[in-house]
Amino acid sequence: MVEIERKFLVSNLAQCLSQAQGSSHMTQGYLSLDPARTVRVRHTPSQSFLTIKGPPNAKGDTRSEFEYTIPQEEAQQLLKFCADKIIKKIRHRVPYGNHIFEVDVFEGALSGLVLAEVELGSSGESVDLPSWIGKEVTGDKRFYNSQLAQSLAPPEL
Repeated sequence: MVEIERKFLVSNLAQCLSQAQGSSHMTQGYLSLDPARTVRVRHTPSQSFLTIKGPPNAKGDTRSEFEYTIPQEEAQQLLKFCADKIIKKIRHRVPYGNHIFEVDVFEGALSGLVLAEVELGSSGESVDLPSWIGKEVTGDKRFYNSQLAQSLAPPEL
């Protein structure tokens, strides 16, 4: 399976969240931080996933992704293997135009960082951007969740 997405900073969180249609708390840990094959465990109150991602293309917007639902109890056990490579965030689903933006508000050491991702059907697909979108950071490795889990500090802009 292929994931195609663009990623942005959020410039106006209040305006963004006023349009949100649901949110979920997430705990996300990394079993492998190798850029050639990251392996992530994601746990939410309702479901958990094991995700394997390949390396991104040159633009940073496309890569292989395999995601599997796993039992909640197994996710909690696997997160223990992630040691200090864990991030926590609240994901908000914000519809705009023909797309759904997933807006992540990070917690803990990453507090203050807010990212919006939008998945696309092709890398050439155009997307209307809402006014609350800030700088595009697609392909900027500093904003990959796996990189954030290593540094546990928001990137300098």
